[in-house]
Amino acid sequence: MADRQQTDPAPQWWSRPEGTADSRRDGVPAPRPETRDGGGEHGAEGDGAAGQAAPTQEPSAQEPSAHEASAPEASAHQVRYDPWGAQPLQAVDRGRDRRGFRLWQVAALAAATALLAGGIGGWVGVLAERQSSTRLVLPQAAVADKGRAPDSVAGIAATALPGVVTLHVRGAKSSGTGTGFVLDPQGHILTNNHVVADAKEIAVTFSTGESVTAELVGRDSGYDLAVVKVSGVRGLRPLSLGNSENVKVGDPVVAIGAPFDLSNTVTAGIISATGRPVTAGGDKGDGSDISYVDALQTDAPINPGNSGGPLLDARAHVVGINSAIRGADKDDPDRQGGSIGLGFAIPINQGKRVAEELIATGRATHPVIGVTLDMDYTGDGARVGDKGEDGKPSVTAGGPGARAGIRPGDVITKVDGQRVRGGDELIIKIRAHRPGDPLTLTVLRDGRERTLDVVLGSANGS
Repeated sequence: MADRQQTDPAPQWWSRPEGTADSRRDGVPAPRPETRDGGGEHGAEGDGAAGQAAPTQEPSAQEPSAHEASAPEASAHQVRYDPWGAQPLQAVDRGRDRRGFRLWQVAALAAATALLAGGIGGWVGVLAERQSSTRLVLPQAAVADKGRAPDSVAGIAATALPGVVTLHVRGAKSSGTGTGFVLDPQGHILTNNHVVADAKEIAVTFSTGESVTAELVGRDSGYDLAVVKVSGVRGLRPLSLGNSENVKVGDPVVAIGAPFDLSNTVTAGIISATGRPVTAGGDKGDGSDISYVDALQTDAPINPGNSGGPLLDARAHVVGINSAIRGADKDDPDRQGGSIGLGFAIPINQGKRVAEELIATGRATHPVIGVTLDMDYTGDGARVGDKGEDGKPSVTAGGPGARAGIRPGDVITKVDGQRVRGGDELIIKIRAHRPGDPLTLTVLRDGRERTLDVVLGSANGS
């Protein structure tokens, strides 16, 4: 149907006319009994506007008009149609009502639930952590067997510590600290000579903390060894003495001492070398206090206060007496104080012999060959001087050297096949033996080497 201008009057169902019932078309609802004031005029004005301006289309045969569509519904429900009422009676058929949740609603609900659960869980976790912060318990191993293998560092220390003591020495001008260890049940203790030299008062403190006074039994500066004795002490634990001849380079060792007065300090290392010629002392200037030691070298940390302490093997047997360390040169700007891994110990075989003599007589004997050495000689070997002290012969008449055929000017280059490079080394090699021991000396004379056999003599130490 084409659009056209409407010339006929507006349909009667469009407005509320005031005519009789005859003027209504079939099926048009009757007017309500009550109308607003001025309703007629308002309706007339509406009709005029609709008649003049509103185009309309004729209903087709297939499409029912609004009147035809509403009439059955009004008739069925006995409701009169009022187009000017507050609410229209038209209803839109949206199809069958759907029941339950749609997929997007389920997803949204699940996401919201997850977020809510996560937030609540996080809040509960933080609250629980705050409330339990004072009751925090970290995982820890249970108490285990405190026993250690006898050859472990801990086992060696446990065996030896009861027999190690700390010495506090007070002299006329100074005081110091050293270490020692018990030799026998009678209370004899072995330590270094430089620990107790010029001592006026000696106090010995055991690993239990008990402290008693001690008296000096004897000392020897040439070996740097001394023996002191405590009395009235029960339950002494003497240490077992080993054999330094069995020591090999690389053997594990343990050192015990009181470095810087820190008693019962245990350090561990290995034997770095054997037969190291070491000299120490010489503070008096005349050489009478120089110690000559055929030492065991170790990298076990040794510091001031360790002097006189035991150097122990894997069986907790004493193999050396810790006596000296080598530090960096004094003029070295990067000089390190204390241990740099160069420690030296007197072999226990030498210490045992000297200790026995000191306990027995208060003095120790030194093995000698009866010659005077030229200590200013800079060549390889030890040269016998042309003259001795105070103009005396350099080779003592009737002494061990004279009987072996040594002459002034001879250069001794070997002792029992071991090369010596100077007078200090020759003295150290000789003092590593006992008086009466036989030695074989290699001597350079007039450019020719010859071998001489000598039996060591004895001289009183200082």
